[in-house]
Amino acid sequence: MEEDTDFRIRFSSLGFITDHVGFRGTIKSSPSDFVVIEIDEQGQLVNKSTSGLISKVLPEPNNFAKKTKLDFQNISCQEGSNQEVNTFTKCSDDRNHQSGSEKEDTINDGTSTGEEEQVHVLGNLLDEKTNDLLTHFAFDIKEKWNSKTELIGSSPEFSLGRILDKNQRAILHSAVRQKFPFLITVGKNSEIVVKPNLEYKELCHLVSEEEAFDFFKYLDAKKENSKFTFKPDMNKDHRKAVHHFVNKKFGNLVETKSFPELNYNAATPNIAITVRFREKKHKHRKRSLFECRDQKVIYTAFTLRKENLEMFEALGFLAIKLGVIPSDFSYAGLKDKKAITYQAMVVRKVSPERLKNIEKEIEKKRMNVFNIRSVDDSLRLGQLKGNHFDIIIRNVRNQINDSTNLRERILEAIENVKVKAVKLFLTPEDLDDPVNRAKKYFLQTEDAKGTLSLMPEFKVRERALLESLHRFGMTEEGCIQAWFSFPHSMRIFYIHAYSSKIWNEAVSYRLSTYGSRVVEGDLVCLDKDIDDEHFPSSKVHLVTEEEESASTYAIHQVVLPVLGYNIQYPKNKVGQWYQDTLSRDGLQTCRFKVPTLKLNVPGCYRQILKHPHNVSYQLMEEHDTDVKTEGSHIDEATLSLQISFNLDASCYATVCLREIMKHDF
Repeated sequence: MEEDTDFRIRFSSLGFITDHVGFRGTIKSSPSDFVVIEIDEQGQLVNKSTSGLISKVLPEPNNFAKKTKLDFQNISCQEGSNQEVNTFTKCSDDRNHQSGSEKEDTINDGTSTGEEEQVHVLGNLLDEKTNDLLTHFAFDIKEKWNSKTELIGSSPEFSLGRILDKNQRAILHSAVRQKFPFLITVGKNSEIVVKPNLEYKELCHLVSEEEAFDFFKYLDAKKENSKFTFKPDMNKDHRKAVHHFVNKKFGNLVETKSFPELNYNAATPNIAITVRFREKKHKHRKRSLFECRDQKVIYTAFTLRKENLEMFEALGFLAIKLGVIPSDFSYAGLKDKKAITYQAMVVRKVSPERLKNIEKEIEKKRMNVFNIRSVDDSLRLGQLKGNHFDIIIRNVRNQINDSTNLRERILEAIENVKVKAVKLFLTPEDLDDPVNRAKKYFLQTEDAKGTLSLMPEFKVRERALLESLHRFGMTEEGCIQAWFSFPHSMRIFYIHAYSSKIWNEAVSYRLSTYGSRVVEGDLVCLDKDIDDEHFPSSKVHLVTEEEESASTYAIHQVVLPVLGYNIQYPKNKVGQWYQDTLSRDGLQTCRFKVPTLKLNVPGCYRQILKHPHNVSYQLMEEHDTDVKTEGSHIDEATLSLQISFNLDASCYATVCLREIMKHDF
C-alpha cells in the first residue's frame, strides 16, 4: 500500500500518555470488525428504533389543486404554484432517469394540466381574435423552424395590445411563455410584444425539441429548489457543449452539474446533466398565504447504515435515487469507510414515503435506511454526543521481545486507558485504489483532463473539481471556481480536516515537549465541568510562571486552539510551533477570513485529553490448522480481542486503539 511518507512519520512520532507495554494486532480485517454507531444529543444510539417518536407522515407534493375561477389578486401565486408543482413532480421523480415510452408518459402527464391552465388564462385575458392570432403566430414560427426556412429580415413580432393592470400583465407574460416556450414576451409601455425565442432554437441544435420545450417551461416557472434533468448522454464533448450553453445564457439564474445514472445492468453508468436554480439571498416581493404554504420545505430524518462505503459516495447515490443533490443532505459528522456505520441524517425536499420507496434499491449498494420520520429542520455539524465502537482486533500477540503473559498485557493496557486517552484527530487513508491513483497522477502532472479519464464516474465531487480546473485552467481563478464546485458543507469539512490535522500534530508536539506537566504559556480551560469544544474565549486562561510553580492546573485542563481568526496561541514553544507549521504550509499570513473564498472560520479550543467511556472487552480464541510436517497437523490458537467503548464527538477510535496497544497502524 502506498503511503505519504511525511504523514506516516508524523503519525509515528505521536506521543503516548500511558506507560504500559501494550501489544500488537490487526484492525479492520473486514468492515464487520469495525462497527461505529452514532450517539445523538440525548445519549441514545441512533440504530435503536424511534418508532414511538415518529411524527405524522406528510403527503407527497402533487398536482391535485384545481381552480374554479380566476382571482386576479392571487393568480400569479396560485397559477405559478400549480404549474411549478407539475414541473417539480416531473423532474424530481425517479422516472426522470428512465427512457422510452414510460418517460414520455411522465412528461405528458406533467404538462397536460399546465397547458389547460394556460389556455384558461389566455382565454380570460385576451379576446378571442387576439388569442387565435397568437396561436397562428406561434405555429407559423414553429413551421418555419421545422422546415429549416430562415426568418428573413428582422425578427417577426406580434402585439397582444396594452394591458394596463400590472398584475394581469405579469400573468399574461407567464401564460404565453408556458404555453409556447419557443416564444418570448417583451413589455413596452404596458404593451406586450411576442417574439421567437432564438435561444430555444439554439438549444434544439444540442438536445431534442422535447427536452428544449420542457427546459424552457421549467426555466420560466422559476420554482425555487426545483431541478430539471436532460436525458442521459454518454458523449462528454456534447455534455460540455450543453453545460456551456446553459451557463452562458442563464448562468445567473441556474447552475448545472453532471450526475451518473446508476444502472447495474450496464458496464458504465450513463451521465445526465441536472439544472437547478441558484439560491436567492434576498426576496423583495410579498408572497401570498397560498404560496408560503406551498413553499414549506419538507425535512425527513432517518438513520443511514452503510458498509464499506465512503459517506460522500453514499450521499451521491441517495441523491440520484431521490432526485435531489448531495447538499440537500445534512449530518452531524463523518464516518469511517472500511466499517459498518450508523448515523443520523436529514434530507430536505423528500417526504418519508418517497425515501421508503427506495429502500430495496439501495440495499444493492450495502446501504439501509430506517427510523424514517418527518422533522422540522436539518442537522448541523457536531450535533451529536459521540460515537459507540464495537471493534475486533485480530491476531493479537505480544510486542517484540516481550515474554509476559499476553492476557495480562491486554488487561493491563485496557485498565490503564480506561482513565487516560489522547483526543487526537487522524484519518489514515487507504491509497491503494483507482481513486487515489488518479489523485496521484494529478499531483504529478496537473493534467485535469487526463485525471478525469482516470477518475471513476461515481466520484462526483472529485470530478466536479476536475471539470472546473479543466474549464478554467490551473490558475488562481480556476482554483477558486474548483473550490466553489463543492457544496458549502463539504468545503467546511475540508477546512476542518486541515485544522484537525494541525491540531493533532500540535498535541503530539506539546506532549513530547512538556509531557503531562502544565507549564507557563499553556492555555487551560477554567471551567472544570465544561464538556464542549465551543466554549467562549473568556474561559481560556494563559498559565503564569507562578501558577506553573504552584501546580495550579492539571493536564486534563490544557487546551489547544483549532485554527481560526478568533483564537489565541500558547505563549511557549507550542505557540512558536504553530507559527512555524503555518509558515511551512504557506499560511503564515492567513487570518481565516477570505471573502473571495467565502471563508469565515472563527476557530475554537479542544482539550488535549479525553476519556473513553463504558469500556468493555472479551478475549476470543480462534483455531487455525497449520500443516507443520507431512501427515502431521497442529492446531494453533490465535487470540482476538473484542472491545467496545464510547468516545466523545470528534475523537477517533484508531487513536484510542493506538494508545491501548502502543502500536502504529
